[in-house]
Amino acid sequence: MKVLIVSDSHGLTKDLIELKKKYRTEVETMIHCGDSELDAHSEAMSSYIAVRGNCDFDSNFVNDQLVSINSNGVSDGLALYVTHGHLYNVKMSLMNLRYRAEEVGANVVCFGHSHIAGAELIDNMLFINPGSIILPRLRKEKTYAILEVDEAKNCVVRFFSIDGKEIPQLMVECKIG
Repeated sequence: MKVLIVSDSHGLTKDLIELKKKYRTEVETMIHCGDSELDAHSEAMSSYIAVRGNCDFDSNFVNDQLVSINSNGVSDGLALYVTHGHLYNVKMSLMNLRYRAEEVGANVVCFGHSHIAGAELIDNMLFINPGSIILPRLRKEKTYAILEVDEAKNCVVRFFSIDGKEIPQLMVECKIG
């Protein structure tokens, strides 16, 4: 099972649409972690499970959501908590976000806000920040992530630049659950 994860596109539409076209047959789910600055019902945001960031003003976006992922109609027990991160002070620490993810029963946390791409396993929870596809921080590449999970909950998180080139030094492999 594969999930496309993007965040912090700040008004960008062309690349969101191109990513949807590129991955529509390769991934089961597409997630946007907020700060799209677009209308929730826009063409660019269609097909994305999206949340509201601090720069989003469309009230149709929710602040966070728990997404259960099933592949081939079978429950994998994979629960993704999706939020932007600003409400949990993620620029300072992931502790508040970890507590919230634990409260809702998530084993994967997708968030943005900091524009810093990365993934790490904390207390058996996988945290993924796809970075930004328009305004990256701490690296020059504009990034997004692909999460791949097998039946045994072995996970691989791969990061790509907006032009589709993998950034191997950011790849994370782990097991959850």
